[in-house]
Amino acid sequence: MKSTDKKFLEKIINKYSNDKNKINNYPLTSTPFETSDIIKGAETLIGGRITMSKITSEFESQFAKFLGVKYALMVNSGSSANLLALFGLVNPKNKKKIKKNDECILPAICWSTSLWPIVQSGLKPVFIDVDLSTFNLNLEDLQKKINSRTKAVLAVHILGNCTNMNKLLKIVNKKKITLIEDTCESLGSVYNNKYLGTFGKYGTYSFYVSHQMTAGEGGMVVCNNIEDYKIIHALRAHGWDRGLFKKNNRNFNFVNSGFNLRPLDLTAAIGLSQFKRLNRMNKIRSDNRNRIINSLKKSLLWSEQFTFLDPIKKLKPSWFGLPILINKNYLKNKKKFLSYLNKNGIETRPIISGNFLNQPSIKLYGLNENKKKFKNAQEIEDRGFFIGLHPHKINENTLKYLVSKLLQVGNII
Repeated sequence: MKSTDKKFLEKIINKYSNDKNKINNYPLTSTPFETSDIIKGAETLIGGRITMSKITSEFESQFAKFLGVKYALMVNSGSSANLLALFGLVNPKNKKKIKKNDECILPAICWSTSLWPIVQSGLKPVFIDVDLSTFNLNLEDLQKKINSRTKAVLAVHILGNCTNMNKLLKIVNKKKITLIEDTCESLGSVYNNKYLGTFGKYGTYSFYVSHQMTAGEGGMVVCNNIEDYKIIHALRAHGWDRGLFKKNNRNFNFVNSGFNLRPLDLTAAIGLSQFKRLNRMNKIRSDNRNRIINSLKKSLLWSEQFTFLDPIKKLKPSWFGLPILINKNYLKNKKKFLSYLNKNGIETRPIISGNFLNQPSIKLYGLNENKKKFKNAQEIEDRGFFIGLHPHKINENTLKYLVSKLLQVGNII
């Protein structure tokens, strides 16, 4: 790209990149893209290749190297990454194929596309409760729900945190159960010197706009077994063996069933550019979290009003957001309080989807269970919300504004 073109792009970027300095505004994320990201994306569009060129392969290679795994496969979203991982388990080419109606356990606090790939792949989802101290899999409930039909566990690493992975691995290994990790919210979190998403058969990641790094959209599946990789590689693009197997007489050789989950080179280029700053952005997000919490703790009322999520022992977290539980004396104000925050420019979200057993799609697919069995998940839904942690340092005026509004929870009537 010519230097004059780059300067023109920089002018446009500067024009629309002023939201980082707004005081009375705290969205889920600040503008995540820097000039280098946008220029890399523009160069890819100008280059003529739209999908699956060298830039995608380079991103996959660097991603695998960073995590310390053998294989990484880019797709068009984190949801598609989950879809590939689950369909990889049941595929006929999988020597340890999991059969239709076998059970896959997952936490009641999860995202929609943590659950539905389990159903779509023909497995039976079995919900378990979560731990109030981590928001992740409750390992006692897990052991109660395991039976002879349990063949997989999907661990959803919530907001950068995780369950006790050492204990989880002991449980699944003893029972010869396959572990899948939905790491879409936890890229960069390290448990006992090992990245989340690298403990199981497959790990999945998302590059959505508010995540630890972004390509706008996009996702990645990682694994360490060549046969597992071949399966998901073919499934990603129509069941096609292009670029994977030995050459044959067919130009279009379809060796498996498949989807079209290919990423754009545009997202790969932006993702690769952002990926180089991942550690720095995660450090900034962590610093922002600490500054918000420390500022709130200057108030004598904070401990009466809020409880914060701490990382589990042995974890160096990459925080997706700042989850907050409103203490029970203030719960009657929650709905009005969240409305008040949003009206004042402070964007909030529930803790993922809340207790997923409350979602209307559960009834639609006949997955009804007694909601009272999931008391921790329900408590998190009733008490919890989260705010974003930005990839840029929050300025002091914005920090003061944010904290002053959060401390109004006791004054909302």
